[in-house]
Amino acid sequence: MTIWLTMIAAGLITYTYRLSFIQLFSRREAPEFVRRALRFVPPAVLTAIIFPELLMHDGSLNLSLHNFRLIAGVIAILVAWRTKNVVLTILVGMAALLLLQWVF
Repeated sequence: MTIWLTMIAAGLITYTYRLSFIQLFSRREAPEFVRRALRFVPPAVLTAIIFPELLMHDGSLNLSLHNFRLIAGVIAILVAWRTKNVVLTILVGMAALLLLQWVF
């Protein structure tokens, strides 16, 4: 029962927090510095999620050639840079990871 109450409370707090910003900025425009700062949120969050998965293995930094996630990530970064195509980047990155794991 404690877990359910905790989950419901966390959901209500999150909902209230997000709703407060919607209500705050629904009647007026956000200041320019806020809009400029918010442009950096998606890349920062994505980086915080992806880079530990690429660079860490078993709790330690792994920059070796045996880190297949890192190699597949570098390949995906190159594809993204050259093509600017998100779907192709994901497909090539996943294919590279699966191929590396299958071959080695």
